[in-house]
Amino acid sequence: QLQASGGGLVQAGGSLRLSCAASGRTFSSYAMGWFRQAPGKEREFVAGISWSGSSTYYADSVKGRFTISRDNAKNTVYLQMNSLKPEDTAVYYCAASSYIRIWYNPLEYGYWGQGTQVTVSS
Repeated sequence: QLQASGGGLVQAGGSLRLSCAASGRTFSSYAMGWFRQAPGKEREFVAGISWSGSSTYYADSVKGRFTISRDNAKNTVYLQMNSLKPEDTAVYYCAASSYIRIWYNPLEYGYWGQGTQVTVSS
């Protein structure tokens, strides 16, 4: 029901825009988040956005470089990633939560996309 796309290979300092499109269900009333998982590491929170888009949250590692946004009319959430670094290399997942309390806790999210690979070369 969540389809992430937009990943790819980019050089350090470059940009990518990830999209997460929802189908089969309207996620306009859900909090949405982006997580990432690098090989051998745990899944980590990247960014989150409230259902209205009025509140956003970021991991310290991406603050000032990444921007999360949403278009509820299109049932889509975006992650604009600028100034990419090799350490941003990971599979990126979008997720939805009907009731969020702790944004960085993946257990709070009941719906997950399949992931899209982002590779940043040095």
